[in-house]
Amino acid sequence: MISLTDAYHVVAATVPLYVTMILAYISMKWWKLFTNDQCSGINKFVAKFSIPLLSFQVISTNNPYKMNMRLLCADFLQKLFAICALAVIMKIRSRGNLSWIITGLSLSTLPNSLILGIPILRAMYGDEAVLLLTQIVVLQSIIWYNLLLFLFELNVIKQDYLTAPTEVTGEMEAQQEEQQKEGGREANIRTPRKIKFMPLLLTVGKKLILNPNTHATVLGLIWATIHFRWGVQMPKIIAQSMSILSDGGLGMAMFSIGLFMASRTRIIACGTRMAVLAMATKFIAGPALMAVPSIAVGLRGKLFRVAVMQAALPQGIVPFVFANEYNIHPDIVGTGVIIGMLISLPIALAYYFLLAF
Repeated sequence: MISLTDAYHVVAATVPLYVTMILAYISMKWWKLFTNDQCSGINKFVAKFSIPLLSFQVISTNNPYKMNMRLLCADFLQKLFAICALAVIMKIRSRGNLSWIITGLSLSTLPNSLILGIPILRAMYGDEAVLLLTQIVVLQSIIWYNLLLFLFELNVIKQDYLTAPTEVTGEMEAQQEEQQKEGGREANIRTPRKIKFMPLLLTVGKKLILNPNTHATVLGLIWATIHFRWGVQMPKIIAQSMSILSDGGLGMAMFSIGLFMASRTRIIACGTRMAVLAMATKFIAGPALMAVPSIAVGLRGKLFRVAVMQAALPQGIVPFVFANEYNIHPDIVGTGVIIGMLISLPIALAYYFLLAF
């Protein structure tokens, strides 16, 4: 049972985040200390420096040789189910916009807040649950952050593609004429697919290779395998250099949310109806999507409860930073972060008692 002391630890982890956000809001809204360009620069710093270094720390400090594979398999399937469900919903509603799939994925399954999840899960299920939560976050950092970045980049390149049709069309026509001479009608049929998708994928791939988060993921995984296999310690100079930049990442991300909200006409920038939908997506759809694969892979008892409970944790801040960087519905994702952390404790308690039966 969660004690008052446990509840205090959750509140103590939440309040400093809101102090940072409110300070940023006041600085922008009332004191006019920052311009829009400066706010964008702060968010870019978080996206390009703090988050990659934070990802490196999370991945490199996790033992890759002691991972619960059934739990990670269930988490992996949850994400796949979410992607398929969102794609079907967007198709039915004739809203095939990739940006809505990205936003739905960010809200429903990516990622969970470690800073609030650790005291909540420790109070409910002990230190073992914290280790399991960390493993899931590591998997999110390795696979799903990078998939999210891939979708963001793909969405940007595809818009760029539509705004410059003349050059692409000329290239298509030249290749179509050449292939018609060589292979006739059949070659002409194959041309559009090759022209449309291969350049897109190559461009996105190049951008991801240059993205600091990709480097942090690969280097973090390599270092974790070396450290936990042979016990090699990172030089103190390097560790502290990275720590200085990454430790302030969470606060800077919350500061960025506050600045963003101050630039809007109201705090709930996406509107009440969309905010309610975002909360339902996170706290109802997310755990439901996690429960199905958890049962399918054979999770039982405490392991099953931890799997579902971590899916009911409030949304992390990273998706907002990415959404703001790529300008894909940051108002919805930011609102999800702000409201989600406020209602995280009562929601967690509700799931705790529900899963106890």
